[in-house]
Amino acid sequence: MDSVSGLLYFEGLKIIPLQVPTSPSVLLYLLIISFLTSCSGKENKPEDAVEQISLAYAKGFSIYKGEGFWRLDVIQPWIGAEEGFSYLVLEEGIEGPEGDFDAVVQLPIERVVLTSTTQIPHLDLLGNTSALVGFPNLSLISSHKVWERIEAGKIKDLGSGPSANPEMILNLEPDWVMISTLGDDLRYLDLLQKAGVPCPINGEYVEQHPLGRAEWIKFTGVLLGKYEEAKAIFEGIESSYLNAGKLVENLLETQRPTVLSGVLYQDIWYAPGSESWGTEILENAGGNYVFRDQEGLGSLQLSYEFVLENAMDAEFWIGSADFEGLKSMGEAEPRYQAFEAFKSGEVYTYTGKKGPQGGLEYFELGYMRPDLVLKDLIKILHPELLPDYELYFYNQLDEKH
Repeated sequence: MDSVSGLLYFEGLKIIPLQVPTSPSVLLYLLIISFLTSCSGKENKPEDAVEQISLAYAKGFSIYKGEGFWRLDVIQPWIGAEEGFSYLVLEEGIEGPEGDFDAVVQLPIERVVLTSTTQIPHLDLLGNTSALVGFPNLSLISSHKVWERIEAGKIKDLGSGPSANPEMILNLEPDWVMISTLGDDLRYLDLLQKAGVPCPINGEYVEQHPLGRAEWIKFTGVLLGKYEEAKAIFEGIESSYLNAGKLVENLLETQRPTVLSGVLYQDIWYAPGSESWGTEILENAGGNYVFRDQEGLGSLQLSYEFVLENAMDAEFWIGSADFEGLKSMGEAEPRYQAFEAFKSGEVYTYTGKKGPQGGLEYFELGYMRPDLVLKDLIKILHPELLPDYELYFYNQLDEKH
């Protein structure tokens, strides 16, 4: 029997397509049933119908739009997660559909708590910086807009992290707390939610495409009642990123310089794996990453001997921690001096911009603005392609420090 897909409807936690059979006899039957139910006053509630909003790059969450409400599904809250989370966001004055949701957020939003610096640019870009009332370890923040509020005493320092200070969060009476799954913030998730505080989980770090991470601003946009604004911001970043990538897409393999990344820590060399965000953006910038055949979503753990054998002659070294210069870098670890990129001075780090107390802007804004990171890398590897561009996040280490 042929069928035609209709709208989507809630059924508990699931969203299913309504299938309308097209057999003549069945259609007649449905018309009769429709007439009888309309006479009895029963009809489908319009607010129960939803449409899925398509996402271009992000794979860790989904957005659904209904009449007066939104649904956010976090599909992959962390690497290896077997279950997801579902959140209902209600527009002002709206009662949403029934369902088993992990949290219900009621718009408008006035007070929020964030738990990761990567979430802060979402508020800044969406014009909601004033909503931030609490954050763990304020010294990590680089946003000047946020620091104006910190210095005015309008943002509470939660100390080592929200998981250690649930009472402080409750006292702030936030409309929601955005939880990052990179740390131990999940520890008091149930406690906060039982206290009536919605705690949407942000799993942006699981995304491996640079634009996938940036697209999570749409997630925050829905939670703030600003989806359209978030969509427009993302599309601007996407356009900037793709246009920059076009500058290097026709380069020959021989025109792509070899690139080393990472540093030693307790005798282990940590570097981006082949499937990671860092490798993706290096390749998109026209680089030939020396470890691109080493599989991994996060950081590789390599021996110094392996790195020396495979990257001693690399032309560039990008992402060399936060050393002030080549001199201090070489003194801290004499083995670095064996690499050709170190000898030639082609070593770059991401410490170009810092907040008032040393927070690195790269770790705050970089994941939201991959277009700026990409342009920085293109400028480093192929300066002739962006002659008038000035590095934003990165800077070249000098020989004096």
